[in-house]
Amino acid sequence: MEQLKKKEQEFGDDPLAVRETDHYQHEYTESFVDKWDDLIDWDSRAESEGQFFIDILKERGKHKILDVATGTGFNSVQLLKAGFDVTSVDGSAEMLSKAFANARDHGFVMQTVHADWRWLNKDVHGKFDAIICLGNSFTHLFDERDRRRALAEFYAALKHDGILILDQRNYDAILDRGFSSKHKYYYCGDQVTAEPEHVDDSLARFRYTFPDNSVYHLNMFPLRKNYTRRLMHEIGFQKVVTYGDFEETYKEEEADFFVHVAEKTYHGDE
Repeated sequence: MEQLKKKEQEFGDDPLAVRETDHYQHEYTESFVDKWDDLIDWDSRAESEGQFFIDILKERGKHKILDVATGTGFNSVQLLKAGFDVTSVDGSAEMLSKAFANARDHGFVMQTVHADWRWLNKDVHGKFDAIICLGNSFTHLFDERDRRRALAEFYAALKHDGILILDQRNYDAILDRGFSSKHKYYYCGDQVTAEPEHVDDSLARFRYTFPDNSVYHLNMFPLRKNYTRRLMHEIGFQKVVTYGDFEETYKEEEADFFVHVAEKTYHGDE
């Protein structure tokens, strides 16, 4: 895990050629992770999200939650505050360390597991009422087989009536109309800019510029909304409802983010 301690990101001679799932571990360097909460701005994000995820989980009677993309812990801590039983997973040891410290600062001892989604059930045991995969994290998977494998692992870790809540940027709008974001919902830090430096059908390379003029990048796969929904159905989820910026009714081109709520069991009376 030595690469996780590196201060500088490394994308090689041709950053646009870096289109592989495993590279995310090199991207979340210690220095980038230290600045991540400046990008999110916990207070602003909590205000913009409101009770959205908490309400979805409570309305369906879900209590035991697996956060598979904990990052620096924002969503895990919000759910802990609301009384949920939360296990927090990330593939980046640096992120998990930061998340544990953030949870401690809020008065919680976070249950953390360092795991790769593709082999999730090897490291995470038991069944969960719900899995959340938030923060545009699923777009770190560049190969379809990795996406299918991860979704199958999520499916297997859920109870028979479990739900998966997964979000993504509105890459349809970025690919078809160009980038436009007010950062009203997810990346709320007003001193940080986050915008794509390059976009094509298999790469969205985002540039993050911080107040001290430091610059970081993330290479991600631009998932189209209906593609993600189709994969969920093909893996076995019976019903998928998609929200745009936390609203069930929205204009496709105006949403910054989509949130998919996928159910293992179809309830025909809904």
